[in-house]
Amino acid sequence: MAPQERTSCCEDDSRQNHAIDNLSNIDLGFVNKGYQPDSDKPTENVASPKKEKKATDFDDLLPYVGEFGLYQKILFLLMIPFAFFVAFVYFSQIFMTLVPEQHWCWVPELANLTVEERRALAIPPKSEGPFSHDRCRMYSTNWTQALAEGRTTPDDEWPIVPCTKWEYNRSDVPYDTIASQLDWVCEKDNLAATSQAIFFCGAIVGGLLFGWIADKYGRIPALVGTNLIGFAAGVGTAFSHSFWTFSVCRFLVGFAFDNCFTMMYILVLEYVGPKWRTFVANMSIALFFTLAASLLPWIALLADDWRTFALATSAPFIMAAATPWLVPESARWLVSQGKIEKALTIMKKFERINKTKIPEKVLSDFTESSLKTIKENEAENRTYSVLDLFRTPRLRRNAILLIVIWMAISLVFDGHVRNVGSLGLDVFLTFTVASATELPADTFLTAVLDRWGRRWLACGSMVISGVFSLLATAVPVGGPSASLAILGRFAVNISYNIGLQYAAELLPTVVRAQGVALIHIMGYVASIVAPFVVYLATVSQELPLLILGVLGIVGGLLCLFLPETMDTEMPQTLQDGENFGKDQKFWDNPCFNRKKAENDEENPGRYTKRNSVTQPQEFVRAIPSIGSRASIRASIRASMRSRRQENGV
Repeated sequence: MAPQERTSCCEDDSRQNHAIDNLSNIDLGFVNKGYQPDSDKPTENVASPKKEKKATDFDDLLPYVGEFGLYQKILFLLMIPFAFFVAFVYFSQIFMTLVPEQHWCWVPELANLTVEERRALAIPPKSEGPFSHDRCRMYSTNWTQALAEGRTTPDDEWPIVPCTKWEYNRSDVPYDTIASQLDWVCEKDNLAATSQAIFFCGAIVGGLLFGWIADKYGRIPALVGTNLIGFAAGVGTAFSHSFWTFSVCRFLVGFAFDNCFTMMYILVLEYVGPKWRTFVANMSIALFFTLAASLLPWIALLADDWRTFALATSAPFIMAAATPWLVPESARWLVSQGKIEKALTIMKKFERINKTKIPEKVLSDFTESSLKTIKENEAENRTYSVLDLFRTPRLRRNAILLIVIWMAISLVFDGHVRNVGSLGLDVFLTFTVASATELPADTFLTAVLDRWGRRWLACGSMVISGVFSLLATAVPVGGPSASLAILGRFAVNISYNIGLQYAAELLPTVVRAQGVALIHIMGYVASIVAPFVVYLATVSQELPLLILGVLGIVGGLLCLFLPETMDTEMPQTLQDGENFGKDQKFWDNPCFNRKKAENDEENPGRYTKRNSVTQPQEFVRAIPSIGSRASIRASIRASMRSRRQENGV
């Protein structure tokens, strides 16, 4: 979701576009320098009280070509397939590995009997638990003789042995999945969770690999490459015949996770004018991604077979091969590589399609300032390490808190996504409703994040998610528990959208790229654990929600030990990060304005209401105010890649 310009809860949001305009301050350093150039002094691109001529950067060209003209509208619509791709990559494995709840041993000799007759004769009954019969064991006898004797009930003296083959009641999952075909039940019921964890391992490797490709060869090659990997591995998934071949394919599909959309997301946002970025950032996620996720269960039902479903959700990825002819390369990346003429050629295309014109003086100033910035970046020798976050006490505490909180948010979010099959209702309908909560969550957060602040809102949404999760374990399974769990999913959607923006605003500029990348990777580690948390439903149906509830409440309360970042100056140096929020009190809330201290300038991290006349640039955003979940991830990845490139990795 994309937060708008920050104002207090009592102040009109009349200066929304001001912070959005600061997106230009990222670049030319957006690709190769993280969020801002890593130095102890503010970057020249960030406006300051000094009366200097502002360098002409890429965002200064956009008003001349049209901030949301015809070409930008075309690019916005071209985001639709990539939003569908990332939803397919993330969620499709859920519907490939579903297992019908009702299953029991298959006895070939009894094939001519009805299901009820087979179960009554061959399956031991159970008096405890949700099922009336044993799902993993059967009686062993000479079934030909038993049928000849006309037996319809078992002999108590018959031995009981484990199943070797199963049959399924397909009323809840009416098609074959790989889990039902390969009998991932009973002693093998952990294999679905294991394959999902392997998928997330692939996501980590893919992020690093395609990050390097994006820095070395450009955004378009990385975008095409990640989608083609998703296509090839997704199609290969449909031809898997064992756990290991399936897992290898899903590991490779994981390479496409996030990258298959966020590369496109970055490109489009670069070419949209500042006042339209909030709209584009919000709508691409809230509409396209939510629609794709909500449709996915019904695609699975329509396919009626997991192999057909794998092909249906993977084959469209081949369309990404047409991207180089439809989507322009990142002009910011081209400029950062010294390819200014190619960047200007792209802007000429915008002029032609939008029927606009950039003045020659503006183009000349842009070229001059771009060359100057490139030279300054090349001359910058000082480097910082993520270890610098842990050298001083307050910065170390904040970094550890951010890591733990983000891991809790990631685990709770992914746990809710995958736990829909344990809620006692139709898994397809429940998943659709739960996915649809993304839209109101984004809308709500857009309205309140920059009025209520990050700290209390993150705490409240996480705690509420935890409370709803715990309440879901105290009511009957079915409608009541599913409703409460979905409300928990809605609340954690809000927390997820706050999480990484909070980190980007709190860490100092000189280590922000590496720090937020570390937090992002630790979130993936937590996501690896999430399938096994959901797997605990095989032990007790309440266990997953109990764990998600406790984690939500604990993670939410930990947010209160972080300083508030709304309406504050972003920390630039390590010392700024160490001092950030020292003047804040535990119960401070940005909705209740405190008296402005006389030494605000010496105390970064204080709530400071902006004045558009006297302090037009008092606040410097940590990231552009296009901070939807995907835009945050995209910005983080770009920054992480840039840091690796600077260090020669």
